[in-house]
Amino acid sequence: MEIKEMVQISASMVKELRERSGAAMMDCKKALVESSGDFDKAIEWLRKKGVASAGKKAQRATSEGLIVGQVSDCGKKAAILEVNCETDFVAKNEEFSALCEKLATIALANKSKSAEELQSAKGEEGTVQEILTASIAKTGENVQIARVEYLELSGDGVIGLYIHKLGGKMGALLELKSDKAPSEKEKATELARELAMHIVSTKPEYLTRDEVPKEVIDEEFRIESSKSDLEKKPAEIREKIVKGRVDKILAEKCFAEQPFVKDPSKTTLEYLESQGKELGAKFEPSRFTLFVLGAQ
Repeated sequence: MEIKEMVQISASMVKELRERSGAAMMDCKKALVESSGDFDKAIEWLRKKGVASAGKKAQRATSEGLIVGQVSDCGKKAAILEVNCETDFVAKNEEFSALCEKLATIALANKSKSAEELQSAKGEEGTVQEILTASIAKTGENVQIARVEYLELSGDGVIGLYIHKLGGKMGALLELKSDKAPSEKEKATELARELAMHIVSTKPEYLTRDEVPKEVIDEEFRIESSKSDLEKKPAEIREKIVKGRVDKILAEKCFAEQPFVKDPSKTTLEYLESQGKELGAKFEPSRFTLFVLGAQ
C-alpha cells in the first residue's frame, strides 16, 4: 500500500491550485493531499476526476438557462433565481432542470439574497460552488448563477410564484400583505400566483405610481409635450391632452393600475379587492420581482 508523504497544505496552496485549475476549493485541497503538495500531480489528479477542466469552461459565455423558484410551505418565504448555461440544448435537459430546482431549494433554505451568497451556501452535496463545478465537468458547459432574489413576508399575507411554462424563461414573485389571515390559504396562494402570472405577462416597471421617479414622469411630459400633433392646439387644451397621455403611460407601467390579464374589465387592484372579500381579508401588493432570462 502506498504511503503518502505528510505535507502541510496551506490555504495559499489551495487558493493557487484553484486559480490554476478552476476546480472547487474542497477538490483542490483533496488533490494537494493526494499528491503530497505537488501541484503538477494535483492538477493531473483533478483532471482524472473531471473537475480541472471546469476552470476554462467557467470562462465561456452563458446566454441560455432557466428561471426557477420556490415558495415555502407557510407561503411567506420565497426565492427566485436565474441559472445560465451555454446552449438551449442543455437548458432543456432534465438534469439541468433538476440542478436548477436543487439550487432553488438551497436558496430558499439559506435565505440567499445574491448569487454570491448562494454560491457559498451548502446543500446535501457540498457548497453550491462545488455543485456547479461538478455540473460543469459533467455537462461540458459553463453553468453560472446570474442572480437571486429572496422575499420573506412578516405578518399576514402570502407570496405568489409564477414561472412561465413555455421554456422557463420568465418568472415572478409577488408579495401580498393582508390585514388578517385569509379564510382559505390555498385560494389566497393561488390568487397571488395569478397576479404573479399577470406580472410575467405585462412586465410592469413599478408597483404603484408613487414609486415612479420624478425624472421619469418629467421625461414623459417632455416627450408628449413636444409631439407635432399638438403644435396648433391652444396651451390649455395641449396641457390637458399631455396630462391624459402621461397618465395613460404611467398606468401601463404600474402594476396596480394595469387591467388584469384574466379580466380586463378590472384593474389588478380591483380584482384583488373583489377576491379579498371572498377570502375575508383585505390584500395589498407590497413588492414584486420579475426575472426575464438575460435581462438584468
